[in-house]
Amino acid sequence: MTIDLTGRVAIVTGAGGGLGRSHALALAARGAWVVVNDLHPESCESVVGEIVAAGGVALAWPCNVTDRAGVFAMVEGVMARWGRIDILVNNAGILRDRTFAKMDLDDFELVVNVHLMGSVNLTKAAWPHMCEQGYGRVIFTTSSSGLYGNFGQSNYGAAKMALVGLMQTLALEGRKFDIRVNCLAPSAATRMTEGLYSEDDLKGLSTDLVSPGVVALASENAPTRTILLAGAGAFEQAHVTMTQGVFIGDRPDAADQIEANWSKIGDGAEALVPDSGSAQYGHEVARSLAYPA
Repeated sequence: MTIDLTGRVAIVTGAGGGLGRSHALALAARGAWVVVNDLHPESCESVVGEIVAAGGVALAWPCNVTDRAGVFAMVEGVMARWGRIDILVNNAGILRDRTFAKMDLDDFELVVNVHLMGSVNLTKAAWPHMCEQGYGRVIFTTSSSGLYGNFGQSNYGAAKMALVGLMQTLALEGRKFDIRVNCLAPSAATRMTEGLYSEDDLKGLSTDLVSPGVVALASENAPTRTILLAGAGAFEQAHVTMTQGVFIGDRPDAADQIEANWSKIGDGAEALVPDSGSAQYGHEVARSLAYPA
């Protein structure tokens, strides 16, 4: 094994079971000191016990990721105890699935708060410490539901795609501090998937088969601005791309030309992966200059 996390301090949210537990155990096995965060104290202590029994170092810190004061207190407590924070695994999450027409907006807001704002709270609390030490690895948990959509998961999908946007910007802002920010889109059988899929569908989707992706994203050689998909031992990468499109210009029938050219506008044969949001503007201005009025 070449990835060595000895001396690194990691915080894993939602680590009392499922994916979070697997992530915490995998990081600890590589030498990281792991803060096990979860809503339930007994779950935190159970995972800490597993890590310690295997010869690792871990600390239980139960709190709700939506409790901003509690999250900031956790980060300051970890800094006081261990003096640094190197790895954040924003994993905590819940589901409240219903079609949008039938969904209560309180459930929509709750899911967004846990997934998006819970990740924001922890990352905001740890960010200045990572900047000061000149090192950090931040992992957000996105989902195929956000990347591609999933029936009955408008709240969950919205929150998960928002994390991709957060990742894109924080990766740019963190670059000069060697803070690398990535997303993981896991496929695994967890408490959140109970009742949603059949046992046959979930065969082979062990959480332990996802966690090597977290270890790789937590390493010194991790990429940045990567969306890593992981499940059943397979790993892929997703991209937010931009097609070459067509230039239509300032003309009275511009909307009609758009309608007539959907296939060309959507042709992904030479799609770009923009370095930042400004790449769209640069591309469009260049096209306009190539076709002067």
